[in-house]
Amino acid sequence: MLAAILSPSSATRVFTPTTLHKPPTTFSFLRPFSLPLSASRFQVRAMADSASAPFKKIAIHRDDTTFDAYVVGKEDAPGIVVLQEWWGVDFEIKKHAVKISQLDPGFKALIPDLYRGKVGLDVAEAQHLMEGLDWQGAVKDIRASVNWLKANGSKKVGVTGFCMGGALSIASSVLVPEVDAVVAFYGVPTSELADPAQAKAPVQGHFGELDNFVGFSDVTAAKALEEKLKASGIPYEVHIYPGNAHAFMNRSDEGVKRRKSMGMPDEDEAAVELAWSRFKTWMTRYLSA
Repeated sequence: MLAAILSPSSATRVFTPTTLHKPPTTFSFLRPFSLPLSASRFQVRAMADSASAPFKKIAIHRDDTTFDAYVVGKEDAPGIVVLQEWWGVDFEIKKHAVKISQLDPGFKALIPDLYRGKVGLDVAEAQHLMEGLDWQGAVKDIRASVNWLKANGSKKVGVTGFCMGGALSIASSVLVPEVDAVVAFYGVPTSELADPAQAKAPVQGHFGELDNFVGFSDVTAAKALEEKLKASGIPYEVHIYPGNAHAFMNRSDEGVKRRKSMGMPDEDEAAVELAWSRFKTWMTRYLSA
């Protein structure tokens, strides 16, 4: 059970099929989320304006559509699809992808552009873009991205995501059979999109104790996710970081400023480093050939 808030010094707990319990009733999911929308407009740089030197831009085809994706990392390394926050493919998700590609022993990170080039410039725009997303289509984009990596040197492929991307990464553990492991940061899918009780790939989740996206990434949502994962029969971990709010992994100067403008002033480098350590351990364990 996730009976207590995990402190940065607490030991990682791995839940396996031997710890199954009855699943709870379905929890409610609210949209738009009850995040305070008092943030002033904070201009962010679009994909084309941010540093793009490490990335190779590719086009991925699926069904009757084509979308751009951005790849960084060792050619034949295990692959990880990195899914954007509700802002779109901006400086922060690229920073995360570069970080992932540099984790020992090395990964090949791929960011699919789920918004087809659009980037939210403030909270209202980001929420509008997320609400307008074709979520089933996004899952198809994820599957095409996983299969592209497997066709281009990666024997195993994981999926990770942040905020909206966190929810989609969990959905991929249910809906994309080619996925080998998932790490989700502060996001849970609607039951209409995917039931985590049906997850087929190992899932690790990270949530902030002070997250106030009610029903999506708050502590109640995290605990409900844990109960669903218990029922799935797959290995899983759920970690809650005390004193941290939503998007606590965003540590770029721009990201810190943006979080503060949204009423999230917490800065906890120890929690960030612990989360990356857990991420690395999980993906290495399940993506090793």
